[in-house]
Amino acid sequence: MSNTKAELTLNGVRVTDLDILSPTLGQPVVDVRTLGGKGYYTFDPGFTSTASCESKITYIDGDEGILLHRGFPIEELAMKSDYLEVCYILLYGEAPDQKEYDEFKETVKRHTMIHEQITRLFNGFRRDSHPMAVLCGVTGALAAFYHDSLDVNNPRHREIAAYRLLSKMPTVAAMCYKYSVGQPFVYPKNNLSYAGNFLRMMFATPCEEYVVNPVLERAMDRILILHADHEQNASTSTVRTAGSSGANPFACIAAGIASLWGPAHGGANEACLRMLEEIQTVDHIPAFIERAKDKNDSFRLMGFGHRVYKNHDPRAKVMRETCHEVLNELGLNDSLLEVAMELERIALNDPYFIEKKLYPNVDFYSGIILKALGIPSNMFTVIFAIGRTIGWIAHWSEMHDDGLKIARPRQLYTGYTERPFETKVTKRCSS
Repeated sequence: MSNTKAELTLNGVRVTDLDILSPTLGQPVVDVRTLGGKGYYTFDPGFTSTASCESKITYIDGDEGILLHRGFPIEELAMKSDYLEVCYILLYGEAPDQKEYDEFKETVKRHTMIHEQITRLFNGFRRDSHPMAVLCGVTGALAAFYHDSLDVNNPRHREIAAYRLLSKMPTVAAMCYKYSVGQPFVYPKNNLSYAGNFLRMMFATPCEEYVVNPVLERAMDRILILHADHEQNASTSTVRTAGSSGANPFACIAAGIASLWGPAHGGANEACLRMLEEIQTVDHIPAFIERAKDKNDSFRLMGFGHRVYKNHDPRAKVMRETCHEVLNELGLNDSLLEVAMELERIALNDPYFIEKKLYPNVDFYSGIILKALGIPSNMFTVIFAIGRTIGWIAHWSEMHDDGLKIARPRQLYTGYTERPFETKVTKRCSS
């Protein structure tokens, strides 16, 4: 992988030669692993210029708006495959043939039920708990029920745990919702698709069966595909860091869920909906547009632009098409959706947005779709977690296949130097 070297010189003194690693795609990477032995470390807050691992799963080119899973463009996967086929690709590296796909799907279906005792855990949470708090807690607790396959050094155990997480996450997520609204849990129905099964567990009740609308089912499937993996983001890095210690997979995924919960990561589509609620009506949009353009105003238009994609979010085009399919199917007359569509029109035509490349991103459209489906905003990040679970699993599995090395970042210490201690507290003996 290394074919060139960089010479590091400090204060005119040559310190060492550093290998320059050449990836199959992307920028060359300077290998600084030998620096510690020379008495130096690199400083990179947020690790935005540091490759923390080697991976074959996902590639992103933010400048060109490219997202590849195992080499396959996300646009093609979203339009030509379904979520479980993408899961197979992320997990095993190649697209399945019909037999492999059928076997994979059947195995996932067979594990959708959760241990009945787990349902009692929900009663330990307040009824008004955020669903992400419940999801994080219950996911971590799964290790207490499925400890027959927790040997992370056993490839077969890792595979069983991967299937269990993939299969059970929609069931647990739907239960988080049902608990929050005081409705009885709906158990999975394995003759339905992955997305269709989740929608039914969300909206069916014992007194009224839920008939899955194929347009809405496909929309949910695409949302899951478009959120399946996104390279070394905060939550995936969290899963890898937790996993580097040899922690069990359920604990690692719970850690990923906790990271995803942050508003700067998975909470973006929820924040987008709150922004639409703040705008309220189409008539108010011009004033908010002016605020967004004012450098002295802290207001930001959520759902526009992306930290990684400096051109366009390749997922957004598919999500936009899906968004309009859903709105046409439902024929909704909703003021917030009207605000969203007018914001979209402005962003695609206003010179300010075009110059700044502030295009609507995947969070903007997914939030609109989820609202149209009748899903409350506090469940948006939960659904993100369902889709992202396979990405977390794939990275966790790859890390074990490549050999564990526990994460141990260094620091730039700027505190006190050593100093003597003299107590300032007068100690009194108790009588």
